[in-house]
Amino acid sequence: MRIYLTALNPTDAVLEGFLPAAESLGLSATVLTDRPTEWPADAPVTRCAVRDAAAVVAATVSNRPVALLSNSDHLQEATAIAARKLGLPGKDPDAARLCKDKAAARRAIATAGLDLVRTVTVDPGTTPEVSAGMFPAVVKPREGVASEDAYLVADLPELLARVAEIRGRRPDVALVVEEYLAGELRTFESLGDGTTLASLGGWCTGLGPPPTFTEESLAWSPPAEPASTQLRACLDALGVGFGACHTEYVISDGRVRLIEVNYRLIGDRMDLILAELLGVPLFEHVIRLHLGEPVSALGLPATVDSHAQVEYVCADTSGRLTAAPGPLDTVHGEVRLGCRPLRAVGHFAEHTGTNRDYLAVLHAIGPDQDSVRQALAAFRGDLQWTIVE
Repeated sequence: MRIYLTALNPTDAVLEGFLPAAESLGLSATVLTDRPTEWPADAPVTRCAVRDAAAVVAATVSNRPVALLSNSDHLQEATAIAARKLGLPGKDPDAARLCKDKAAARRAIATAGLDLVRTVTVDPGTTPEVSAGMFPAVVKPREGVASEDAYLVADLPELLARVAEIRGRRPDVALVVEEYLAGELRTFESLGDGTTLASLGGWCTGLGPPPTFTEESLAWSPPAEPASTQLRACLDALGVGFGACHTEYVISDGRVRLIEVNYRLIGDRMDLILAELLGVPLFEHVIRLHLGEPVSALGLPATVDSHAQVEYVCADTSGRLTAAPGPLDTVHGEVRLGCRPLRAVGHFAEHTGTNRDYLAVLHAIGPDQDSVRQALAAFRGDLQWTIVE
């Protein structure tokens, strides 16, 4: 039996997660991508115009696939449409589109009476029309990812400067300007079968200094009531309920306010860390949902007795990485520690103030918060990264 995954760039989620998971389930897996030369030589990839649902259908239909899925923000809608045409379990294409379009998602949540976030869409070539009462505000691409080109702005002159800056790099991108939602950034991780939505837990996210929104750390912090119920209501309003979903939100005055919904697993190796923390074959679970199995068959844990913390090592300047640790795994007492490089030694990169600046991800999993924090601090203190400008 064959499954297909649509993807753009090679990611750890596909190479270390989904492909081994498919093999464990006794399935043959093929990655459809429009960038086959960027993938490892031994990866099972086939060239396909993956943003085009019809092309995806044409590339798969003759092999009678049993599942079609994607973990890419950019490909959820096309993949959902293709799965529906093939008669396979999949996400609602309208829900996938809503989650990608930040302005449309805001409208859907407001229409459901759940939250109203003042939002203005700025089409390419137009000037933002934003009232003074909306500041401080956030400007970002309407369909952006990874905090790229997302900025906190204090007033109209600063907004206009940021819009001009973004358009200098990406002249055709549509932007949104929305009121800044103050509060501690949190995440909600979930799996669904189209009827039942199961919570996997969540994280409390530490951000770098404004005006950018680089995620520098995450600590395990599953949502409690009433936030959990409010989050489910928001996802219902967007039509989200199948496969994996990563939701970002803050709590203000006791109520959930969504930042954005990414209709896939949490990224930047957090999916692999989450699987280790939960002690479950997370990628196999996602595939099984796309095979049509119910959430109840997955045997998800009711509670998690461990704590976890993750820290990203970020470049603070443009330059070439000349020295860095390789992959590491070790144990300190009862705490399991890991380091995974995210940029190869010798690679040159411009400083962006986003998640693109990550050099490595460190994580610690142990019995309690204090032991995890102490072990991770000691672990990081022994590691060094060198960038030459």
